[in-house]
Amino acid sequence: QVRLMQSGGGSVQAGGSLTLSCAASGFTYTTYTMGWFRQAPGKEREGVATINSGGNTYYADSVKGRFTIFQDNANDTLYLQMNGLKPDDTAMYYCAAFRLQWSGIPRQSLFPFWGQGTQVTVFS
Repeated sequence: QVRLMQSGGGSVQAGGSLTLSCAASGFTYTTYTMGWFRQAPGKEREGVATINSGGNTYYADSVKGRFTIFQDNANDTLYLQMNGLKPDDTAMYYCAAFRLQWSGIPRQSLFPFWGQGTQVTVFS
């Protein structure tokens, strides 16, 4: 059974930093894509960043240069380092995974496995 357990998040002043973590268990595929999505109140869920089994990373334009997605394969954990946070980054953040190596940020419907979500609030 695949489980994605998120931690991190919280409230931070604009310009600050946060790191989100997503510990995966039962996800043992050699080819995969893992990523972060977010959903702000009243808005659709959007892709933020992905990383695939080839080590390639992809970012939404809105977070390029500020967010970094990376993984610790030894601990089966996915991270999202968020720097230079803005109030527009306020949202519920979700990690997700699926068992194909994808280039880019695929639509969320491709991801069968999701974390429970964690709130990020950026105040000015």
